Amino acid sequence: MLIIGISGGTGSGKTTVVRKIIDQLPAGEVAILPQDSYYKDSRHLPLEERQKINFDHPNSIEWELLIKHIEELKAGRSIELPQYSYLTCTRSEETIKVEPRDVVIVEGILILGNSELRQLMDLKVFVHADADDRLARVIQRDIKERGRTVEKVLERYDDTVKPSHLQFIEPTKRYADLIVPQGGQNQIAINILTHFIERNLTSLNE
Repeated sequence: MLIIGISGGTGSGKTTVVRKIIDQLPAGEVAILPQDSYYKDSRHLPLEERQKINFDHPNSIEWELLIKHIEELKAGRSIELPQYSYLTCTRSEETIKVEPRDVVIVEGILILGNSELRQLMDLKVFVHADADDRLARVIQRDIKERGRTVEKVLERYDDTVKPSHLQFIEPTKRYADLIVPQGGQNQIAINILTHFIERNLTSLNE
């Protein structure tokens, strides 16, 4: 099993990179563990308090569960992937069953900042994009998927997203084995990643 971590700032294009890698590999070969699925359940808090959660802070993630799930997959056992709603800031009662695969991609903004998690990775990738490009994507995404106004998105960006990026995310670039500039538009880097995966899978299966 090959464990690949793909990190980068909010709106950097991580999801696009992951999707393009999957598109170039045989169907059913890759399992995805999004960091977003492991946000702590905040249903014990009033909605107004939940909406103030800083999703770009390491303390918002249940790292122990994410690490446990990777270890379970490596041991050949399936897991129940949590489902998290940004609209309610709670976990759903429903989960998604994930079976062990030859490739497991862990994707999220904070994943390279956890040393225990890094030790489980065979390849660490950081997707880089300019701050202006990331902000434009965040505005589009948060309006469409998370029901926020432009004003709320910009307020959140200034209050938590930008400071947290500088403190917790950008510094983890030093742990990356590969830095991908221009996010999902960098087809050369995506091809390199795909070839790395294919070569290592051939070695594992020999």
